[in-house]
Amino acid sequence: MGGGGGGGGGAAWLAWLLVVVAAIAAVGHGGGVQPLSRVAIHRARVALDASAAVRASPSLLGAQGEDTAWVTVDFAAPHASDGDWIGVFSPSNFNASTCPGPSGSDSGPVICSAPIKYQLANYSSDYGKTGKGTLKFQLINQRQDFSFALFTGGLSNPKLIAVSNKIAFANPKAPVYPRLAQGKSWNEMTVTWTSGYDIKEAYPFVEWGMKWSPPTRTAAGTVTFDRESLCGEPARTVGWRDPGFIHTAFLTDLWPNKEYYYKIGHMLPDGKIVWGKFYSFKAPPFPGQKSLQRVVIFGDMGKAERDGSNEYSNYQPGSLNTTDTLIKDLDNIDIVFHIGDITYANGYISQWDQFTQQVEPITARVPYMIASGNHERDWPNSGSFFNGTDSGGECGVLAETMYYTPTENRANYWYKTDYGMFRFCVADSEHDWREGTEQYAFIESCLATVDRKKQPWLVFIAHRVLGYSSGFFYGAGGAFAEPTARQSLQRLWQRHRVDLAFYGHVHNYERTCPVYDGRCASPERSRYSGAVGGTIHAVVGGGGSHLSNFTAEAPPWSVYREMDYGFVKLTAFNYTSLLYEYRRSSDGEVHDSFTVHREYRDVLACVADSCPPTIPPAT
Repeated sequence: MGGGGGGGGGAAWLAWLLVVVAAIAAVGHGGGVQPLSRVAIHRARVALDASAAVRASPSLLGAQGEDTAWVTVDFAAPHASDGDWIGVFSPSNFNASTCPGPSGSDSGPVICSAPIKYQLANYSSDYGKTGKGTLKFQLINQRQDFSFALFTGGLSNPKLIAVSNKIAFANPKAPVYPRLAQGKSWNEMTVTWTSGYDIKEAYPFVEWGMKWSPPTRTAAGTVTFDRESLCGEPARTVGWRDPGFIHTAFLTDLWPNKEYYYKIGHMLPDGKIVWGKFYSFKAPPFPGQKSLQRVVIFGDMGKAERDGSNEYSNYQPGSLNTTDTLIKDLDNIDIVFHIGDITYANGYISQWDQFTQQVEPITARVPYMIASGNHERDWPNSGSFFNGTDSGGECGVLAETMYYTPTENRANYWYKTDYGMFRFCVADSEHDWREGTEQYAFIESCLATVDRKKQPWLVFIAHRVLGYSSGFFYGAGGAFAEPTARQSLQRLWQRHRVDLAFYGHVHNYERTCPVYDGRCASPERSRYSGAVGGTIHAVVGGGGSHLSNFTAEAPPWSVYREMDYGFVKLTAFNYTSLLYEYRRSSDGEVHDSFTVHREYRDVLACVADSCPPTIPPAT
């Protein structure tokens, strides 16, 4: 820590404190609490005790280029209690000198940044008896050094009594955690990653190519953001952490289905290169290409800690299961859609690094397409359709910067993407979708411009439920969806014969029959064929966050519902055959499935409220 101290004028400090307290209360609503929001770091006191100690080892991490490392923390306290805890701080210096705002004589906060993670001291079994303990933490390379602090007084009234030595990765600025995404054209792949190198220090690029061919180097653009780019607390206050620099390169003119190899790098002024790891990906198929195509869709996953930090709060208990199950099956996955509520950082910026590291084995190999959710975007008076505080002041900045999506305007998080026989229309439920809006026009255009002879499988995606859900929250309101959502969009889905619609937001799994205007178009449950009489809607919000309950009775249109963690996998075999599978994250096994067999003439067929005008034959 480097010693405590005063800072900040009295009036400014009081105002800052009030917004922090309000933000901490706000970001935890809705059945789960962001673990870092439990730490009342703005109330921390410093009372360093010579008889208390913390020691972290090893002091040098990642000597062989690793971007994760296990650290052993030994600690001792003269009066051990159940409320004692160890916090990980990065940067290692977290005293009052790092607090924002002017200095003054009035008493201000002594610690202005939340830890990036923490564990209770009594996780070490003998701590309560001996006052000595040992914990293990897994750290990731996050561009800064680290220190460990021992607090008494619990999370709500923390008192700092000891700080460890500083530890660091061998190269804190190293390029890490690449994430692939499809570009605006089918034959373009984007690579985004994070580093500590500004463009003035080193030139970012990707070296890539096909096997047996000379590699190509493509320059990357570099962006970042500062505290003032964010909208509110805690993102601008105790949750702030420098995000480093985010780089994106565009790999173009790819050959369909061809495997490419790549690695990210930074060229220093002296010509030396700092390399990232070596990866590969398969280029997307041509729109309409007839080949095996496998898609995974889920929402609301969040992040979790493999060392157990923060986990007693059960905020995102299924996150690691989902991640690990997808990694095991990655050879059988071509593209992933994470449809909102990505990290649940809720304004604690460090958590985005933690998330990108957790999913790196997936995002470095297959396109990882995201949608905007309430926990990424919503903040009062920031342009979001819903005036809540679920983003913790991020107001979309983190999601828009950390991940690439092929949007026309990153602030409007809607886009289309083609993957072989699929067309995906990804809406932004945090902006107005009603008729007459810019987004409604996009949705209509996306659905209308696909050639169903070549791309028969038409999929609509949004975070909030714009179709159907018997989740308790939606059922209690009587609409079983966001108010006015179906009234605005169901005629579009019907007119353009949308096969499937996916949503998150509700933390469970549910599938409907092919439904239009509240009525099932088919009594079938597992084998669908013929005309597209209605759209099958699925809630796939069980990616990892705390689960949500259903209404007591299932509505007539609800075919299958389950309160568990899982994801959906779509497999298109050809132009006429599609397999849908819901798999649980715990074991990867299929617990709900159906098949679709449909010919082009079935897409053209007359259905309810969507019959093209005809002229009777001449007699």
